[in-house]
Amino acid sequence: MRRVRVVALVVLALVSACVALTLTPSTSINTFVSSSSSDYRATQAMYRQFGSDPVVVLVRGSVTSLLEPAEIKTLSRLEACLGGQGLRLDGALEAYVPVTGAAAKPQDGSNSACGKLMRDHAAKVVYGPATFLNHAVAAVNTEVGSLTVNAVKTVRAAEAAARTLAKAQKLDKAQTSAAVQAAGELALEQELATAEGSGTSNATSAASKTTASTTKPSQALLANVPSIADEAFLRQIVFGSATNTAKPAARFAYLFPSSDAAIIQIRLRASLSEQQQRQAIGWIRRAVDLPSFRIAGVSYTVTGEPVLLSDLGNEISGQLILLLAVAVVVMALVLLAIFRRRLRLLPLATALAAVAITFGLTAAFGGTLTLADVAVFPVLLGLAVDYGVQFRSGTPRAVIASAGLATAAGFLALLISPVPMVGGFGLLLVVGVAVAFTTAALGGPTEPDGGAERLEPTRLLPEPLLASIYGAGEILGGLIPALLRHPRRVLTVAAALAVAGWVLGTHTAVQSDITKLVPSNMPALSNLQQLEHTTGTSGEVDVLVGAANVTSPKTLAWMRSYEQRMSARFGSSSCAQATLCPALSLPSLLQTAGGTLTGVPGYFQRAVLTADHRYALLAFGIRLMPLSRQRQVVEQMRAALDPPSGTTARLAGLPVLGADAEGSLSSSSDRLLMLVVSLALVAAALLAALRRARRVLVPLIPIVLATGWSGLLVYALRIPLNPMSATLGTLVIAITTEFSVLLSERVRRQQGIGMTRRQAIDDAYRTTGIAVLTSALTAIAGFAVLVVSNITMLRDFGLLALVDLTVSLAGVMLVLPATLGMIDLKARLAPL
Repeated sequence: MRRVRVVALVVLALVSACVALTLTPSTSINTFVSSSSSDYRATQAMYRQFGSDPVVVLVRGSVTSLLEPAEIKTLSRLEACLGGQGLRLDGALEAYVPVTGAAAKPQDGSNSACGKLMRDHAAKVVYGPATFLNHAVAAVNTEVGSLTVNAVKTVRAAEAAARTLAKAQKLDKAQTSAAVQAAGELALEQELATAEGSGTSNATSAASKTTASTTKPSQALLANVPSIADEAFLRQIVFGSATNTAKPAARFAYLFPSSDAAIIQIRLRASLSEQQQRQAIGWIRRAVDLPSFRIAGVSYTVTGEPVLLSDLGNEISGQLILLLAVAVVVMALVLLAIFRRRLRLLPLATALAAVAITFGLTAAFGGTLTLADVAVFPVLLGLAVDYGVQFRSGTPRAVIASAGLATAAGFLALLISPVPMVGGFGLLLVVGVAVAFTTAALGGPTEPDGGAERLEPTRLLPEPLLASIYGAGEILGGLIPALLRHPRRVLTVAAALAVAGWVLGTHTAVQSDITKLVPSNMPALSNLQQLEHTTGTSGEVDVLVGAANVTSPKTLAWMRSYEQRMSARFGSSSCAQATLCPALSLPSLLQTAGGTLTGVPGYFQRAVLTADHRYALLAFGIRLMPLSRQRQVVEQMRAALDPPSGTTARLAGLPVLGADAEGSLSSSSDRLLMLVVSLALVAAALLAALRRARRVLVPLIPIVLATGWSGLLVYALRIPLNPMSATLGTLVIAITTEFSVLLSERVRRQQGIGMTRRQAIDDAYRTTGIAVLTSALTAIAGFAVLVVSNITMLRDFGLLALVDLTVSLAGVMLVLPATLGMIDLKARLAPL
């Protein structure tokens, strides 16, 4: 029968491992922020209307050289490629215009990166320097063309009227010709003056350079129209002057942040899955590397917050392999050092089966791997080996089941965390504990006598480690009598330390700077820092404005006012020193277009204004900063939102959601709530399993105190909390519960067969204590493995967990005898 169980377990583990290989990493923002939050909903609404947070291509090179005809052509082709469009030169507009639909031909063919971006329609909108200048030239020439048509009609009408009048006055041919020409010239001058007064200054400026002709005014107007190849005209737009300056106009900072850099922004479609978004970013990277887009003296860097998150997802896969390999080696060494008989690595085999089945179930139910889930691999492996050791050492199955139930209940409290990935981490551990217990029970060896395999570290471990174990045993043996003689004093000191930890733990710093949580050697991080160094910003806070018509005067006036107020509060003389820097928005485009919406090219309108005019976008570039500071900025921006009646305004974007996540992490009340819920669930689980309040109270008292010691230790070490280490208090409860239950239940059983309290404690610590220490070693080693991770958040979590759990476990083993001393044990056969 046992052979059948083992074969079935092996088959299930192998199948689960294959299914688990389909898991994909996820660094989606909804793993950090609850999808039910108002800011998350606002961000999703913004994504649907305008696309996701921008992927940025930083173009480093002289802006002056970028305006040369050959270079502007290359940039135009690159931006068309990134937008999934073709490109052609429009002879009438004298500009490159996008080509879409069946007529569009991707750069370098359909199998190139450009072809894939076109095939999947990955980009919702792309705006960059070449796109802007092409639309500017096209808009001017369209306007000039319109003026030409109107001027021709006006001039011809004036000429016809003059000819009629001359005929009525019976003028000769020469006089008639002179009168007709004079009337045409006057009509043309009046037409140009009217156009200039209406705000169409760009077109009239171009037209005024020509020499009026009453015979063919259209040819005169078009004689010197601007062209995308007209470098002087492009300089006039970008610098405000055709000569004598190389500093781009401040209003174009979102396109030309300096004289040596330009920016292309790509907003991807909101409907892309996380995997599709990661692929699109990869294609963008490959596209900018194509030889056809190279410009001498110019480099391209693909960056932005979406790129950082995407690359962090790629790090997860590599970290899984590394951590699992290290954990297997560590667990194998522990087991080889402890067990002398055959099948010494069997607990590790059943643990690997448990890990495979757990993550196979995750994949089967459509789950993904978050950054927190990476930590589950070594931690779960350690817990699963722990159960294998307990079964091997002869601990009764009911006791192991009770301890496992309580541990799972403790992990269950993580589900109430406001950070979704922490809740997922807890759920995965709960499922993992259940699977680990089951695999250990089914796959462990059945001894002929049904008993235990005695652990004998004295024969197997190195001499230095043996000496420390003996020393610790002697110290503990000497302390137990004192702990039993003065239990009140021991508990008073332990409680005082716990209270200090509960109080001081609320003042522990929270590390929320994204640059301190990801691998410091990530190229995406250095690229993001380079973007900030060049432009002064690294991300974008958006304000989604909604109304029946956001282009109404009152709504536009409020948007301009809000933009000015934020610039005054957080701005500076340049974006390089400002906390916030105005980016592409409807007010800024209107300012560039002379205050009229008709002057804003339709392509750029779509970046900040929906077709139905119900939504508009205000954008502010924001610097890299600790999330605590970022949250302050976001809250001040939120407080200043005072839209007029009938208009709504909501903050959106990754920086806003990051600030929300920081608020959840830094909330000491939320962490305290998790602790209380965890303790309540553990108590309920123990009561359901042990059925006697006294049996529950004995192991629970040290556990409660351990949460305070944990907080005190974290505060004393001055290691800031991060999204993972903020869960340590709950983890301490879940992990130490098992060992407290195992020891207390051993004491109870030994007293039940006639031992005194002192004898029962001595026996428990000499027998079960070795198994408990071994199990604790494997469980703590699972956390310690995280220290080798290059993801800072996981490494700090592993280091802190290693120290915290070691100290908490030692504290539990010391306080448990004192707890037993405070409980009435006169009736030796009575349950605790």
